[in-house]
Amino acid sequence: MTSLPGARLTLAVTRFCRALRDAGIATTPAETIDAVRALALVDVTDRDEVFMALRAVLVTRPEDYETFAALFDAFWRAPRSGEARRGPPRPAVRPPGERAPEIVAATLQRWARVADDSGAPPAALPAPSAHEVLATREVSGFGDAELRAIERVVARMARRLAMRPSRRWRPASRGARLSLRRTLRQGIATGGVPLDLAFRRRKVRRTSLVVLCDVSGSMELYARFLLQVLYAMQHAFARVETFAFATRLSHITEPLGAPHYARALERVAATVRDWSGGTRIGECVAAFEAHWRRLVDRRTVVVILSDGWDTGDPEVLGRALARLHERAGRVVWLNPLLGAPGYQPLTRGMQAALPHVDVFRPVHDLASLEALLPHLSL
Repeated sequence: MTSLPGARLTLAVTRFCRALRDAGIATTPAETIDAVRALALVDVTDRDEVFMALRAVLVTRPEDYETFAALFDAFWRAPRSGEARRGPPRPAVRPPGERAPEIVAATLQRWARVADDSGAPPAALPAPSAHEVLATREVSGFGDAELRAIERVVARMARRLAMRPSRRWRPASRGARLSLRRTLRQGIATGGVPLDLAFRRRKVRRTSLVVLCDVSGSMELYARFLLQVLYAMQHAFARVETFAFATRLSHITEPLGAPHYARALERVAATVRDWSGGTRIGECVAAFEAHWRRLVDRRTVVVILSDGWDTGDPEVLGRALARLHERAGRVVWLNPLLGAPGYQPLTRGMQAALPHVDVFRPVHDLASLEALLPHLSL
């Protein structure tokens, strides 16, 4: 096996991990990072050492050994005898950014059939005990039935946000607070005698949400969970605009507004053409800031769901986020990798983004999702 430069090796390992996931072997982004680090400790020109290093990190069940070995042989193909070695081995799978639209549509439709057989929105949690079990389970391991727990969690968050009082007051027909000014004004009509009491109560905070969700290849493991979150937010919150991005920005508020989850996924598949492709976070945030800036003001919370793996220029991301931060009331960055032990935001994208982010939080299980409530209201 030919020795690879660091960047090319990382890309090859990422593609290999995606092939493992497609074959049913669950590999998280954190394990992908561990695989790259493991190869730095072995001789990458020794095929057997690479095989054992990757298997040790990426395979946790003995029944997956045969599948891993077959994929390893197919992916890391050795050249024929007499054939010159020319750079890294070519993967046997379609590289990121070239995934066919029909494959994307088929994947989303399969999720829709399993998670929404009845055509109705996902069901509520079956019992408090089930919620306790799911609360801290990594969402990358969620099954079809478990993903349905998200609907109730997001609906509960929306109800609690709707009850958050503002510092401002509004007239009320009854209440615990007397409006002295209105009471005295009404008393003028009765000779200065306040026969009718006027009351007031606090206004409800009206916060707008703008959500930008990364649907690139590195986020594929969390895609089902995040789509369920986006769909639930679209139907639970009164004022929310949703976008998906990989190499370009797609406005998916209308597709997610479909009354049934299955129909929403069909529309998303038709709208997002770069699903599981590369990642150009900076260019997509800049496109949003340029063309959709009317959606953002000081009463808007901008939520970005991404792992920060950006293949574009980090300076573009930094400048775009700086402009967005000046206009928004708050910028919240949710990174599913942040829940992994030992994770540090060392990628160029995260380093460029963090100075312009107000809240940096994980979103890797239901407990972390519920913990976002204080950060979604101004």
